Amino acid sequence: MMFAIVLILAVIILRVLEMRLAKRNERWLKARNAKEVGGGHYPWIVGLHVAFFVSLLFEVITRGGASWSVWTGGLFALFMIVQVLRAWTLSTLGRYWNTKIFVIPQENRVRQGPYRWFNHPNYVVVALEILLLPLIVGAVWTAVVFTILNAYMILCVRLPTEEKALREIMEEREEPSSFSSYWLPD
Repeated sequence: MMFAIVLILAVIILRVLEMRLAKRNERWLKARNAKEVGGGHYPWIVGLHVAFFVSLLFEVITRGGASWSVWTGGLFALFMIVQVLRAWTLSTLGRYWNTKIFVIPQENRVRQGPYRWFNHPNYVVVALEILLLPLIVGAVWTAVVFTILNAYMILCVRLPTEEKALREIMEEREEPSSFSSYWLPD
């Protein structure tokens, strides 16, 4: 169980550091006249992620963590690959990366790194983390419940908001044909 607690706490610390980075990037983006879109749902996303970590810790503490096995080792290896994708995504966006949705009408979309293949690789990362981390530590109920809640949040709230904002920018530029939707790049 100690490995599970240490892993969860390490991920929490990394997410707190990312929130600080997002705040710093937010100031930079706003200085470039970026507009926040979909701010009304942002507290729900934060709440979902906080509840995820609380549930994860609660389930591990009350039910005990998973024993290390080939299964958990494989999941952990996959989780680490996802962390590489997370780092690649964040480094590709640089100061444009944020946990909120910002648009800068005069800027072009990023098409380097993982954004060559996916319009939203960070959502793939988050979805995989919310599935894998609980399974690694034996928190199956947390994996099931929060994978479903996160899928709803991404597919029904977050992506439509982000896609609408991007589509509106392209239409303002009179470039609607340069926009493709959801997961596939142009």
